[in-house]
Amino acid sequence: MLKENKKTLILTSILTLLPVIVGIIFWNRLPDPVATHFDINNQPDGYSSKIVAVFGIPLLLTGVLWVGALVTSRDPRHQNISPKVFTRILWIVPLISLIAAGAVYPYNLGYKVDMTFCSGILLGAMFIFVGNYLPKSRQNYTVGIKIPWTLDNAENWNKTHRLAGYLWVAGGIVILFGTLAGVGPGMMIAVAAVMVIVPCAYSFYLHEWKGL
Repeated sequence: MLKENKKTLILTSILTLLPVIVGIIFWNRLPDPVATHFDINNQPDGYSSKIVAVFGIPLLLTGVLWVGALVTSRDPRHQNISPKVFTRILWIVPLISLIAAGAVYPYNLGYKVDMTFCSGILLGAMFIFVGNYLPKSRQNYTVGIKIPWTLDNAENWNKTHRLAGYLWVAGGIVILFGTLAGVGPGMMIAVAAVMVIVPCAYSFYLHEWKGL
């Protein structure tokens, strides 16, 4: 699986590290420390040294990308993971890296950036992206809703992921439009909770009452 996706891994790694180049270009203009975490009121509540912000975070995300790819490729049921799904998963980390840098750098350079808005757009798009592929995934130990009942029964897995796919896409759309409409972050938390709890409860229902 890694061998077949070597070019994609290299490309996604380069894109994940791209914020390093941007950080070097604006090095003298960036404050030290750099605001890297923000509360629900769009106020910075976490800071990192300039070195960590520019070099450490992109390198950490690149490590996450490679560890995730390695673990997925070593999954005992890796043959159940569609090559298309695996490829799409590889793009999640670079998208996070680029969007995060696209918000954090301008903020620290003195531009007005609504971090809650950026987070909402990122979360909504990511939920839609992942939800689109959940129904297509088959039983495995790394991608999907991995709870005892889905891992124990293939039909339980398929039905749970079919429902989760609809919920995640719908939830992502709600978060996107809610963010554009200026609804607070409480909405994002509530929708995300529904997206996690309902599929798990449904899987338990299938196991206990339907014998799946």
